Amino acid sequence: MMRAYKFLMRPTVRQAQALGEMLRDHCSLYNGALQERRDAYRHASKTSIKYGQQSAQLKDIRAFDPERQGRWSFSSQQATLRRLDKAFSAFFRRVECGEKPGYPRFRGVNWFDTVEFPKDGDGCRWDSTPHDPVTRVRLQGVGHVKVHQHRAVAGRVKTVSVKGEGRRWFVVLSVEQVQPEPLPAAGSLVGIDLGIANFLTTSDGEFVPNPRHGRSNAAKLEAAQQALSTFPRVRRDRRTANHRRAVEKVAKQHRKVRRQRLDHAHKTALDLVRKHDFIAHEDLKIRNMVRRATPKPDPGIPGGFLPNGAGAKTGLNRSIADAGWGVFLTILAAKAESAGREVIAVDPRNTSRKCPACGHTSAGNRPTQAKFHCVSCGHTAHADTVGALNVLRAGLVRRDAAPA
Repeated sequence: MMRAYKFLMRPTVRQAQALGEMLRDHCSLYNGALQERRDAYRHASKTSIKYGQQSAQLKDIRAFDPERQGRWSFSSQQATLRRLDKAFSAFFRRVECGEKPGYPRFRGVNWFDTVEFPKDGDGCRWDSTPHDPVTRVRLQGVGHVKVHQHRAVAGRVKTVSVKGEGRRWFVVLSVEQVQPEPLPAAGSLVGIDLGIANFLTTSDGEFVPNPRHGRSNAAKLEAAQQALSTFPRVRRDRRTANHRRAVEKVAKQHRKVRRQRLDHAHKTALDLVRKHDFIAHEDLKIRNMVRRATPKPDPGIPGGFLPNGAGAKTGLNRSIADAGWGVFLTILAAKAESAGREVIAVDPRNTSRKCPACGHTSAGNRPTQAKFHCVSCGHTAHADTVGALNVLRAGLVRRDAAPA
């Protein structure tokens, strides 16, 4: 199985400068290759350029510009061209499927933050100084960069990526390792119901509170954004020192919220995996859930619209995004695979409206957001607990019905 490790790098001032130049040059290569594809297709011949043709040009590009493009790893530049090729492949796939195409766009320096080295030892070397107690990674054109390795790397390093986040630099390792030993059997099954009032509720009646990291940091983020709004919108290279500090302050606040959300998701998922052998959850279509409210034209007033609850829907969408359900479910699946646990997603329809005692399903069974009261048999419980219990039962049915 494949596993990723992310470590903080501690480059010197010159190394940090070289890392920034490496990102900018790879971004320039990406944009140049995109421009070439656009120009070729706009020609009367409508020529399509593939990865192989652009990769064959790298040798000439490096010889023409030895101070910039010729400075970096050939393999990493090929990986950048493959990245563009994948973007076009995804674009054509969406066109064929009738989805919103999303033509590949040019990348600004702030939106191109990763350089990949496809093979350890080709332009890069993880743990390049094994005789030294300090871990280092060697990058062509940069040198041996110190790495804060806070945990051991188990397995064979396949790829090495360098990622910039604000003023911080990280190295991301893709490692191939054997399937780890599964955790001892816990003898417990659980269903979980994700929500807003509580982050999740289990079928055992346990509640995990919603930390609402975005809301708790909203005041600081609003102040930082207001300070940034006082500066005019100019190109990145024309910003003053105060303008750059204001931009960094906003980005730093967003990164803090993201780290807090990831930390909560990792800890919650790990607790579930350690306690339960089988975990069932709702198969939520989060992208559909956070769509904005559909406008309602007013038939009596041309060009007018009726109230559609857009304000309330916007607040709900913000709360769903702040909870981070999608990130949590991805982390839960990865941890369950490593631990030898089973995770199943079930259809979420009517899970909070079906009575677990008699099986009666009705919208009237849930008079309020938190209360469940069956209109048929009178069973009363917390609505989220009922939903989690129904999710568990549906998950067990799906598991037993799956072919061996």
